[in-house]
Amino acid sequence: MDLRIALTGLTAVLAFLFFLAVLDQWRTRRHSFQLAWALGMLWFSIGAGCEAAGAIWGWSEPLYKTWYVTGAVATAAWLGLGTAFLLGKTRFGYAFAFSLFLAGLFTFLTQQRQQYPDAGSTPVLYFIAAAILALAIAVETYFQNERWPRIAALAVVGATVLATVLAAAAALPPPGYAVDAATGVPTAAIMPGYLRLLTPFMNVTGAFSLGFGALFSVYVFMPKRRVLAYSLDPNQKGDIFLFNLLISPVAFVVNFVASLPGAARAMASGRINSRVPATILIAVGAWIPALTDSLNRFGSTEFYGIGKLLAVGFLFAGFLVSIDVFSELRIPFTHVVLHRRRAEAATGDRPATGAGSAG
Repeated sequence: MDLRIALTGLTAVLAFLFFLAVLDQWRTRRHSFQLAWALGMLWFSIGAGCEAAGAIWGWSEPLYKTWYVTGAVATAAWLGLGTAFLLGKTRFGYAFAFSLFLAGLFTFLTQQRQQYPDAGSTPVLYFIAAAILALAIAVETYFQNERWPRIAALAVVGATVLATVLAAAAALPPPGYAVDAATGVPTAAIMPGYLRLLTPFMNVTGAFSLGFGALFSVYVFMPKRRVLAYSLDPNQKGDIFLFNLLISPVAFVVNFVASLPGAARAMASGRINSRVPATILIAVGAWIPALTDSLNRFGSTEFYGIGKLLAVGFLFAGFLVSIDVFSELRIPFTHVVLHRRRAEAATGDRPATGAGSAG
């Protein structure tokens, strides 16, 4: 069997088993982040399955479009949405708003560089939509409204539905699909520009949400050493709040670096909250396919298959480590428990729910 087929097939199977495990946890615990992560893994599995099917039996236009929507567009964004729901009681909304704004800006700049002839006004519309939604999320976060992840969901779900509709309606040139002649990996080369621009919009949102979420969770739950003080309390005077908001990225980085030695000691002794290593592993796992999909867009497909498999491995490890996702590990949709963990106490100086600001 061709190595690429074996890699994509194994990736699809592992991602689907992973989807079933997380979906089963959501079925009993009903946490929104579990459902978002489960759907993210489902899209991952379908995308990889399309690649395996195309390599074995040949590509078709429906298979190609399904691969594009699930694998190239939706996966990273839905995993990032899971992180938004996980940290919905915190000030992480500011970071998600920034991620969404960056996604809109990067999408607009991508059009300026690539000059897709059929993109029309969509780059501007995507940028405006991202800016409005980012502003709404930031405002909701400022007022400590825990509904801001719903606005994030509106962005991700809306873009997924839009990508599905546009892909279904797109008239592709024969033969209706495009693959790299050297590696056989599918590429987005024949997709309309207005549809291709949804890839950076969704991948940047998801990848940065996961990256920022990992750093945020590590900082919230690690033993902290505050070298630079700042506060994002909305009850302070407006000018003081804006000043703290502006200096918060610098203060966050300085305090984060200063706290690393203590966090390393806590991790070595097993006293650190499970969210710290879990979110790091999840972020790495999500960044890998976001990177390989981005490279794919620019014609580099050499590391596509191995990148997908590594991503599933990191994601699975991260979810298994996190007690938020798996308080008990069992055979999906059965009562057969393989491993059960006790609830852990909060570490550092934050509650286990992650409530409050990161200041």
